[in-house]
Amino acid sequence: MRFTSEQRLDDGVLEREFTLGEIPGILWTPASASAPVPLILLGHPSLGLHKMYPRLVARARQAAAEGFAAATIELPGSGDRPRWAAAEEARADLRRALGAGEPVSDEIIDRLVLPLVDKAVPEWQAALDALLSLPEIGGPAGYSGGVISIGIRLAVVEPRIVAAGLFAGSFVPRTMFEEARQVTIPLHVLLQWDDEGNDRQAALDLFDAFGSKEKTLHANMGGHTGVPQFAGEDAAGFFARHLR
Repeated sequence: MRFTSEQRLDDGVLEREFTLGEIPGILWTPASASAPVPLILLGHPSLGLHKMYPRLVARARQAAAEGFAAATIELPGSGDRPRWAAAEEARADLRRALGAGEPVSDEIIDRLVLPLVDKAVPEWQAALDALLSLPEIGGPAGYSGGVISIGIRLAVVEPRIVAAGLFAGSFVPRTMFEEARQVTIPLHVLLQWDDEGNDRQAALDLFDAFGSKEKTLHANMGGHTGVPQFAGEDAAGFFARHLR
Protein backbone atom coordinates (compact mmCIF):
# COMPACT_ATOMS: atom_id res chain seq x y z
CA MET A 1 0.00 0.00 0.00
CA ARG A 2 1.34 3.41 -0.99
CA PHE A 3 -0.24 6.65 0.18
CA THR A 4 -0.40 9.23 -2.62
CA SER A 5 -2.13 12.21 -0.98
CA GLU A 6 -3.34 13.42 2.39
CA GLN A 7 -5.73 16.10 3.62
CA ARG A 8 -7.43 17.00 6.87
CA LEU A 9 -11.20 17.56 6.45
CA ASP A 10 -12.95 20.38 8.28
CA ASP A 11 -14.13 18.05 11.04
CA GLY A 12 -10.59 16.80 11.62
CA VAL A 13 -10.98 13.50 9.79
CA LEU A 14 -7.77 12.50 8.02
CA GLU A 15 -8.35 11.48 4.40
CA ARG A 16 -5.58 9.65 2.57
CA GLU A 17 -5.67 8.36 -0.98
CA PHE A 18 -3.65 5.24 -1.65
CA THR A 19 -2.83 2.68 -4.28
CA LEU A 20 -2.63 -1.05 -3.71
CA GLY A 21 -0.78 -2.26 -6.75
CA GLU A 22 -2.90 -0.73 -9.50
CA ILE A 23 -6.01 -0.39 -7.33
CA PRO A 24 -6.87 3.14 -6.10
CA GLY A 25 -8.47 3.60 -2.71
CA ILE A 26 -9.22 6.08 0.06
CA LEU A 27 -8.76 5.74 3.82
CA TRP A 28 -10.43 7.97 6.40
CA THR A 29 -9.40 7.92 10.07
CA PRO A 30 -10.87 9.80 13.06
CA ALA A 31 -9.37 13.10 14.14
CA SER A 32 -7.91 11.59 17.28
CA ALA A 33 -7.81 8.12 18.76
CA SER A 34 -5.95 6.85 21.81
CA ALA A 35 -5.78 3.28 20.48
CA PRO A 36 -6.06 1.42 17.16
CA VAL A 37 -9.63 1.71 15.85
CA PRO A 38 -12.07 -0.67 14.15
CA LEU A 39 -12.55 -0.46 10.38
CA ILE A 40 -15.56 -0.27 8.07
CA LEU A 41 -15.08 -1.17 4.41
CA LEU A 42 -17.33 1.10 2.34
CA GLY A 43 -18.81 -0.69 -0.66
CA HIS A 44 -20.29 1.21 -3.60
CA PRO A 45 -21.77 0.54 -7.06
CA SER A 46 -19.65 0.36 -10.20
CA LEU A 47 -19.86 4.09 -10.92
CA GLY A 48 -16.30 5.08 -10.00
CA LEU A 49 -14.82 6.60 -6.85
CA HIS A 50 -14.88 10.15 -8.20
CA LYS A 51 -18.61 10.01 -8.90
CA MET A 52 -19.36 8.26 -5.61
CA TYR A 53 -17.03 10.45 -3.51
CA PRO A 54 -19.66 12.79 -1.98
CA ARG A 55 -21.67 9.86 -0.64
CA LEU A 56 -18.59 7.92 0.42
CA VAL A 57 -17.04 10.79 2.36
CA ALA A 58 -20.36 11.44 4.13
CA ARG A 59 -20.47 7.79 5.21
CA ALA A 60 -16.81 7.94 6.25
CA ARG A 61 -17.42 11.05 8.39
CA GLN A 62 -20.30 9.25 10.10
CA ALA A 63 -18.04 6.27 10.79
CA ALA A 64 -15.32 8.56 12.17
CA ALA A 65 -17.86 10.20 14.49
CA GLU A 66 -18.39 6.73 15.98
CA GLY A 67 -14.63 6.28 16.37
CA PHE A 68 -14.10 4.03 13.34
CA ALA A 69 -11.79 4.20 10.35
CA ALA A 70 -13.39 3.74 6.92
CA ALA A 71 -11.87 2.74 3.61
CA THR A 72 -12.90 2.02 0.05
CA ILE A 73 -11.28 0.81 -3.16
CA GLU A 74 -12.11 1.25 -6.84
CA LEU A 75 -14.02 -1.72 -8.21
CA PRO A 76 -12.65 -3.68 -11.19
CA GLY A 77 -13.62 -2.07 -14.49
CA SER A 78 -14.68 1.22 -12.84
CA GLY A 79 -13.25 4.71 -12.63
CA ASP A 80 -9.83 4.90 -14.25
CA ARG A 81 -9.27 1.14 -14.07
CA PRO A 82 -9.14 -0.84 -17.33
CA ARG A 83 -12.49 -1.94 -18.71
CA TRP A 84 -13.13 -5.54 -19.65
CA ALA A 85 -15.21 -6.35 -22.70
CA ALA A 86 -17.48 -8.97 -21.13
CA ALA A 87 -18.66 -6.60 -18.40
CA GLU A 88 -19.25 -3.77 -20.87
CA GLU A 89 -21.31 -6.09 -23.06
CA ALA A 90 -23.36 -7.28 -20.08
CA ARG A 91 -24.04 -3.68 -19.03
CA ALA A 92 -25.16 -2.84 -22.57
CA ASP A 93 -27.54 -5.82 -22.60
CA LEU A 94 -28.89 -4.73 -19.22
CA ARG A 95 -29.53 -1.18 -20.46
CA ARG A 96 -31.28 -2.53 -23.57
CA ALA A 97 -33.56 -4.76 -21.49
CA LEU A 98 -34.44 -1.99 -19.05
CA GLY A 99 -34.96 0.53 -21.87
CA ALA A 100 -37.35 -1.84 -23.62
CA GLY A 101 -39.25 -2.54 -20.42
CA GLU A 102 -38.31 -6.21 -20.62
CA PRO A 103 -37.47 -8.52 -17.69
CA VAL A 104 -33.73 -8.78 -17.03
CA SER A 105 -32.78 -12.40 -17.66
CA ASP A 106 -30.79 -14.55 -15.25
CA GLU A 107 -28.18 -14.91 -17.97
CA ILE A 108 -27.58 -11.15 -18.13
CA ILE A 109 -27.46 -10.87 -14.33
CA ASP A 110 -24.94 -13.72 -14.10
CA ARG A 111 -22.69 -12.16 -16.75
CA LEU A 112 -22.91 -8.77 -15.09
CA VAL A 113 -22.45 -9.69 -11.44
CA LEU A 114 -20.59 -12.98 -11.00
CA PRO A 115 -17.32 -11.96 -12.73
CA LEU A 116 -17.36 -8.72 -10.72
CA VAL A 117 -17.72 -10.65 -7.46
CA ASP A 118 -14.94 -13.05 -8.44
CA LYS A 119 -12.58 -10.17 -9.24
CA ALA A 120 -13.55 -7.72 -6.49
CA VAL A 121 -13.61 -9.94 -3.40
CA PRO A 122 -9.91 -10.94 -3.51
CA GLU A 123 -9.06 -7.27 -3.98
CA TRP A 124 -11.12 -6.30 -0.93
CA GLN A 125 -9.30 -9.01 1.02
CA ALA A 126 -5.91 -7.69 -0.12
CA ALA A 127 -6.98 -4.20 0.94
CA LEU A 128 -8.05 -5.57 4.31
CA ASP A 129 -4.62 -7.18 4.73
CA ALA A 130 -2.91 -3.85 4.07
CA LEU A 131 -5.28 -1.73 6.15
CA LEU A 132 -5.15 -3.96 9.22
CA SER A 133 -1.35 -3.82 9.12
CA LEU A 134 -1.45 -0.06 9.78
CA PRO A 135 -0.71 0.86 13.41
CA GLU A 136 -3.77 3.10 13.69
CA ILE A 137 -6.21 0.33 12.69
CA GLY A 138 -6.75 -2.63 14.94
CA GLY A 139 -10.00 -4.23 13.83
CA PRO A 140 -12.49 -5.76 13.97
CA ALA A 141 -13.83 -4.98 10.50
CA GLY A 142 -17.27 -4.51 9.01
CA TYR A 143 -18.53 -4.19 5.45
CA SER A 144 -21.13 -1.62 4.46
CA GLY A 145 -23.20 -1.06 1.31
CA GLY A 146 -22.28 -1.45 -2.32
CA VAL A 147 -23.06 -4.38 -4.59
CA ILE A 148 -24.89 -6.79 -2.30
CA SER A 149 -23.41 -9.90 -3.95
CA ILE A 150 -19.90 -8.68 -3.08
CA GLY A 151 -21.02 -8.24 0.52
CA ILE A 152 -22.47 -11.76 0.56
CA ARG A 153 -19.27 -13.34 -0.74
CA LEU A 154 -17.10 -11.37 1.68
CA ALA A 155 -19.32 -12.36 4.60
CA VAL A 156 -18.85 -16.01 3.65
CA VAL A 157 -15.11 -16.13 2.92
CA GLU A 158 -13.59 -13.39 5.12
CA PRO A 159 -13.55 -14.23 8.86
CA ARG A 160 -12.13 -10.82 9.80
CA ILE A 161 -15.44 -9.19 8.81
CA VAL A 162 -17.68 -9.58 11.85
CA ALA A 163 -20.78 -7.61 10.74
CA ALA A 164 -22.23 -6.32 7.48
CA GLY A 165 -24.70 -3.64 6.46
CA LEU A 166 -26.15 -4.55 3.06
CA PHE A 167 -28.28 -2.57 0.61
CA ALA A 168 -30.84 -4.69 -1.27
CA GLY A 169 -30.66 -2.50 -4.34
CA SER A 170 -28.82 -4.47 -7.00
CA PHE A 171 -29.41 -7.55 -9.15
CA VAL A 172 -28.53 -10.83 -7.43
CA PRO A 173 -27.64 -14.03 -9.33
CA ARG A 174 -29.57 -17.08 -8.20
CA THR A 175 -26.35 -18.83 -7.16
CA MET A 176 -25.77 -16.10 -4.56
CA PHE A 177 -28.86 -17.28 -2.69
CA GLU A 178 -26.97 -20.48 -1.86
CA GLU A 179 -24.02 -18.43 -0.60
CA ALA A 180 -26.41 -16.31 1.47
CA ARG A 181 -27.40 -19.44 3.42
CA GLN A 182 -23.75 -19.72 4.52
CA VAL A 183 -23.66 -16.21 6.00
CA THR A 184 -23.64 -16.31 9.80
CA ILE A 185 -22.44 -12.84 10.88
CA PRO A 186 -24.89 -10.16 12.12
CA LEU A 187 -26.61 -8.35 9.25
CA HIS A 188 -28.37 -5.01 8.86
CA VAL A 189 -30.20 -5.04 5.50
CA LEU A 190 -31.70 -1.90 3.97
CA LEU A 191 -34.52 -2.17 1.43
CA GLN A 192 -36.15 0.71 -0.43
CA TRP A 193 -39.72 -0.53 -0.85
CA ASP A 194 -40.34 1.19 -4.20
CA ASP A 195 -36.87 0.70 -5.68
CA GLU A 196 -37.44 0.92 -9.41
CA GLY A 197 -34.39 -1.19 -10.25
CA ASN A 198 -34.85 -3.90 -7.64
CA ASP A 199 -37.17 -6.91 -7.46
CA ARG A 200 -38.78 -6.48 -4.04
CA GLN A 201 -39.81 -10.11 -3.71
CA ALA A 202 -36.32 -11.29 -4.65
CA ALA A 203 -34.90 -8.97 -1.99
CA LEU A 204 -37.27 -10.42 0.61
CA ASP A 205 -36.40 -13.97 -0.47
CA LEU A 206 -32.70 -13.14 -0.18
CA PHE A 207 -33.18 -11.79 3.34
CA ASP A 208 -35.01 -14.97 4.25
CA ALA A 209 -32.13 -17.04 2.84
CA PHE A 210 -29.43 -15.46 5.03
CA GLY A 211 -28.24 -17.95 7.64
CA SER A 212 -27.44 -15.33 10.28
CA LYS A 213 -29.11 -15.69 13.67
CA GLU A 214 -29.07 -11.89 13.97
CA LYS A 215 -30.43 -10.22 10.86
CA THR A 216 -32.57 -7.11 10.67
CA LEU A 217 -34.48 -5.81 7.64
CA HIS A 218 -35.08 -2.05 7.49
CA ALA A 219 -37.61 -1.23 4.75
CA ASN A 220 -38.40 2.37 3.88
CA MET A 221 -40.85 3.83 1.39
CA GLY A 222 -39.30 5.42 -1.67
CA GLY A 223 -37.12 4.68 -4.65
CA HIS A 224 -33.47 3.70 -5.00
CA THR A 225 -32.08 7.17 -4.24
CA GLY A 226 -34.69 8.04 -1.61
CA VAL A 227 -32.94 6.51 1.39
CA PRO A 228 -33.88 8.61 4.44
CA GLN A 229 -31.13 10.17 6.55
CA PHE A 230 -32.15 8.23 9.63
CA ALA A 231 -31.42 4.98 7.79
CA GLY A 232 -27.74 5.88 7.92
CA GLU A 233 -28.03 6.63 11.61
CA ASP A 234 -29.60 3.21 12.17
CA ALA A 235 -26.74 1.56 10.29
CA ALA A 236 -24.21 3.50 12.38
CA GLY A 237 -25.83 2.18 15.53
CA PHE A 238 -25.61 -1.37 14.17
CA PHE A 239 -21.86 -1.07 13.59
CA ALA A 240 -21.37 0.61 16.97
CA ARG A 241 -22.88 -2.45 18.64
CA HIS A 242 -20.77 -4.96 16.75
CA LEU A 243 -17.39 -3.30 16.19
CA ARG A 244 -16.72 -1.84 19.64
